[in-house]
Amino acid sequence: VIGMQRPSTRSYWKIPLLNRGLSPVKSEDEELEPMIARCVNEKKTLTATFSYEVLKLADVVVSDVQCDYLKESFGNVRDGQADMVALENSLEIVAEHIPPETLVLVETTVAPGTTEQVAYPIMRKVFRKRGIQSDPLLAHSFERVMPGKEYVASIRDFWRVCSGINEEATRRVEKFLREVINTKDYQLTVLDRPIESETAKIVENSFRATILAFLDEWSVFAERNGVDLIKVIEAIKVRPTHSNIIFPGPGIGGYCLPKDGGLGMWAYRHIHGFEDDIFKITPLAIDINDTRALHVAQLTRDAMRNMGRPLAAAEILLLGASYREDVGDTRYSGSELIVRRLTEMGAELRAHDPYVQHWWEFEKQDEYPSPTHSLKRFFRNQDKLVDLRIERDLKKALAGTDAVIFAVRHQPYLDLDPDEVVETAGGPLVVIDCFGILDDEKIKRYFELGCEVKGLGRGHVKRIKDQVRDEKEQMLLQMGRR
Repeated sequence: VIGMQRPSTRSYWKIPLLNRGLSPVKSEDEELEPMIARCVNEKKTLTATFSYEVLKLADVVVSDVQCDYLKESFGNVRDGQADMVALENSLEIVAEHIPPETLVLVETTVAPGTTEQVAYPIMRKVFRKRGIQSDPLLAHSFERVMPGKEYVASIRDFWRVCSGINEEATRRVEKFLREVINTKDYQLTVLDRPIESETAKIVENSFRATILAFLDEWSVFAERNGVDLIKVIEAIKVRPTHSNIIFPGPGIGGYCLPKDGGLGMWAYRHIHGFEDDIFKITPLAIDINDTRALHVAQLTRDAMRNMGRPLAAAEILLLGASYREDVGDTRYSGSELIVRRLTEMGAELRAHDPYVQHWWEFEKQDEYPSPTHSLKRFFRNQDKLVDLRIERDLKKALAGTDAVIFAVRHQPYLDLDPDEVVETAGGPLVVIDCFGILDDEKIKRYFELGCEVKGLGRGHVKRIKDQVRDEKEQMLLQMGRR
């Protein structure tokens, strides 16, 4: 296996790292690093290069070049477009070098229609310039990769879908996948056309994004009507048909779900040429998920007011920078929006995450994810956030804070003791639960310690607060009678 990475300033460093047997990917999966070291140093079956000449050796080229969807407005996915430049350029380079019998497998999540109506014409044109009369062998099979402790297994031991541009490409891609991944235990589904494989990925992720967005309105309902949505969801999940319903937290985040529906909408008009607007639910779901985290700032503001404290200049600690529990991936995390909005409102932010070393969205916010597409541009007073660093010492991060926001369900946060948190902070503080991290016992204890607690979908906290107040009044009454 030869890994090829163009020598870009952003990614060139991966090549020498991989060639030393070191993983360029940071993962919580303990299988990853030994596997790469073994393949490079012992088995000698893996190497990496920036030279396009190695494409001449390939029987199969697996393309994982990104296809982004660039949102030009905040909370309006319709105002955006697919960025296919890198993918199109890479396909042209591949076509210039590969033997005509090489299979090109696109694993990227792309706008439906890309393999047949974008990739095929590009490669066919290059083939004709080279004097090759046969058509390129193209196929599509999208990745289903989950960061975390099962990272490698999510690639090897997982269900896949594939399709080729013609019978030979379909035969080749099916044969290839059956040789490299576990199709014995995890079904490989072969579809008729690449657009069906491409659409499957977009619909799959749009479905999940829609369910999560649906729960946003019920989260607000729960907050305003004394309902604990976490308990409601757990009660629903007992029914097998609804076992995969999950609480959305402060937005969905990650590289895929926030953008994939946009690729489908864009393809409908710009690849397939339709002018009517058939998409209603998909864009609305993305917009809801993209802005959900802003509500956390409102809860924090209200809780601070309840304690008689201003939000401006308050020291606020965010626990969790990544987009999901027990991973170090910060791409499009709801936590970023929480930091940006609270900073805009005048607060001073700190951050802790046991899995994140650098929060590039802030440290390099003028160039990450690209010079013109940092979320910084949608908020005021953001310049100082370039100095935000992930604090590794939790006690140091907690010291002197006015508020703590439990943003991600990282394992180390689940067992934090309220007494220790309050003592380390130096006194009562605001506590915001974004993800059902605090059980009723801990919520009650925070109230007993003089804190103010609020949470996404946790409307029942008012009952607990009233219970604590009543118990204190009863205790004072009994003491007075003595």
